[in-house]
Amino acid sequence: MKTIVPFSNYFCRLYFFCAALLITSVSFAQVIPELEFKNPVLESGVAGADGAQYRFSNVAPGMDAIIEITGRSSGLVTLSSIDTSGPGLGYIKAFQPVLGIEGTAPANTTWSMDFKLTFCKAGTSIQVSIDQFYVTGIDIDGDGVALSEWANMNKLSTIDSAYINSLTFTWLSGWAQNNDFKIEGIVANAPGIDTNATNVMATYRYHNKDHINFSIGARTYAQTTTAGMRLNSLWFREFFNPALPVKLISFTSLLSNNKVDLKWVTATEINTSHFIVEKSYDGIEFTEAGLVFAEGNSTAQITYHFTDDLAGNKQPIIYYRLQTVDLDGKFDYSATRIIRTAKQTENTVSILTYPNPVTSELRITIPNSWQGKKVTYELLNANAQVTKKTEAGSGSQTEAMNVSSLAPGLYVVKVSCGTETATQKIIKR
Repeated sequence: MKTIVPFSNYFCRLYFFCAALLITSVSFAQVIPELEFKNPVLESGVAGADGAQYRFSNVAPGMDAIIEITGRSSGLVTLSSIDTSGPGLGYIKAFQPVLGIEGTAPANTTWSMDFKLTFCKAGTSIQVSIDQFYVTGIDIDGDGVALSEWANMNKLSTIDSAYINSLTFTWLSGWAQNNDFKIEGIVANAPGIDTNATNVMATYRYHNKDHINFSIGARTYAQTTTAGMRLNSLWFREFFNPALPVKLISFTSLLSNNKVDLKWVTATEINTSHFIVEKSYDGIEFTEAGLVFAEGNSTAQITYHFTDDLAGNKQPIIYYRLQTVDLDGKFDYSATRIIRTAKQTENTVSILTYPNPVTSELRITIPNSWQGKKVTYELLNANAQVTKKTEAGSGSQTEAMNVSSLAPGLYVVKVSCGTETATQKIIKR
């Protein structure tokens, strides 16, 4: 769980991302875009201990939320923060507890912490019932090596996710009885706590509730891990988003004869106007490279092409992204694709890092020959000390590394695969 492309057809049953919490009490009969969790105050009990209660004031106009720790799987499970926010630390409006096992978490171990969330009239303990609200679990992923995160959400009305996702859903009891659901994430470390990463997100809908119970946890597999303390993110927002009802299946780039062929495929389109192809030489500043008109409305797969002529180009790296624009002028972006135009010398491998300088999230692209193999990523400071290290059992084209906690300065990214090693200098702002 960490650090808006979601379109309405992306989901199995619900719409995505705009909001309305309808509160049954007359004094709260209003439409609320989302609940905002910030500035918690310990109201009773010992911080981090079972029974501790924290008040989040004004999560909506005239309404507070009280979160109580109701239990944990063992004494090894600790809470380092009831709610974390800041640059590079997730989504500021979400409820974001940091919890887990400090130090080295054992292999083949499952752990969790239990919570009760109660809605109250502001400044009081008078409970308020909400007719309908949504909670979105963001960035349900793992440490990239040996751990995956999970959540148990109790007494749901419905659960939903992106049509294509990386999550596992399990009924904990009969749907018609208790509606308790377990949502388990992937071992791979998804980049950042990001509301664009719909493959590692799930949304839970509740009806007529003045409180909810849930558990947040993780489990290890055959290896130990030092990443047992996890930043979790629960975003209290409804799935309704009229923006960009387009399902983009793929977006690829291929360099041939000094030309880049960009191809993308859509599965569905509703009132789509056009696509803008953008390019960049540093991965930060993008300019328009071309425009392609969309079919507009379709439920069939449609393939689009755009060719970028690189005659006269002297840049070794080019970044491409796709902007999708609908008839109302709303737009969003695809993932970024990278083209290497410079030829590598024989028996030489290299990596690509961006953005550089970097503030929070560094992306590292590895050679094609390394993909699918075990790859080790290290970040060394000016004294050649390893400040961060991760491993991928099956390296993908681009991995992400969160560097927001590092001090500003010069660092070296070192990536190894078998007997081959490549390095690149970066600057942390």
